[in-house]
Amino acid sequence: MSSTRHLPRLTALISASAALALVLAGCGGGNTAGDDGGRIDVVASTDVWGSVLSAVGGDQVRVTSIIHDPGADPHSYETTPQDAISAQKAQLTLANGGGYDDFFTKLADQAANAKKLVAYDIGATGDENEHVWYSFATVEKVADQVAVELGQLRPADAQTFTANANTFKAKVADLETKTEQAGAASPGAKVLATEPVAHYLLETAKVTDATPKEFSEAVEQESDVPAAALAEVQNIIAAKQVKAVVNNAQTVTPVTQQVVDGAKQAGLPVVNVTETLPAGATDYISWMTSEVDSLAGALKS
Repeated sequence: MSSTRHLPRLTALISASAALALVLAGCGGGNTAGDDGGRIDVVASTDVWGSVLSAVGGDQVRVTSIIHDPGADPHSYETTPQDAISAQKAQLTLANGGGYDDFFTKLADQAANAKKLVAYDIGATGDENEHVWYSFATVEKVADQVAVELGQLRPADAQTFTANANTFKAKVADLETKTEQAGAASPGAKVLATEPVAHYLLETAKVTDATPKEFSEAVEQESDVPAAALAEVQNIIAAKQVKAVVNNAQTVTPVTQQVVDGAKQAGLPVVNVTETLPAGATDYISWMTSEVDSLAGALKS
């Protein structure tokens, strides 16, 4: 979605430029080959996509996730000289795209000879929502494309990459089935979301997001929520017109906290979702399984 939140900061541009200058001075401006007979250097914008790279590449890849802190915001992330060095060495980069991680486009451009993948483009959902790691179909397509690109970089291991991708996709397919079953167990269910992060997850479960559009847009744009929209949200919660509140635990504002507190007071379940791997999560499958189980439990209540 387009919003002021997605515009890169001037400071980020300055940092990236300074980082590039440092890299060129220290490395002679050439592209350092990441595949020296050891592992292939791959770089992702966030640890969500980094975990997909790891699942497909296995021990044949060296994965660097630029954002790996649960508290970091990809929309306003400011790059560092070390980020630039990692990107400059990369043979394969994986961005989310869709306006979500614009900072990474500039980093990936520094890896002149790297293969560049963009999940949003690969998935091509036709939806403006950029949180495509919640689209299981997109994640599966990305895994396939990663296997293809890694296989071209290291043909001797192409079959291994394909096998790894197939194993990973089977687990993603199981998640998709579990999500569909969770929704089917509560037909016609509605939820309210503090932010439309889990849009594709709810779509898979055939759960209706009943959040007023004005509320969602204001939160996404980091602008003041209209009083009428907030009142409508509060009424929906108080009247228990939804089964649960889906909360982006990584974007906390006084308004979203008010919504979460209201849900708890009304006895509605709160399903926390995140944009990057939360503390303690090590891979996409375990993280997403936890979120799907949480949604399923809320819909049963």
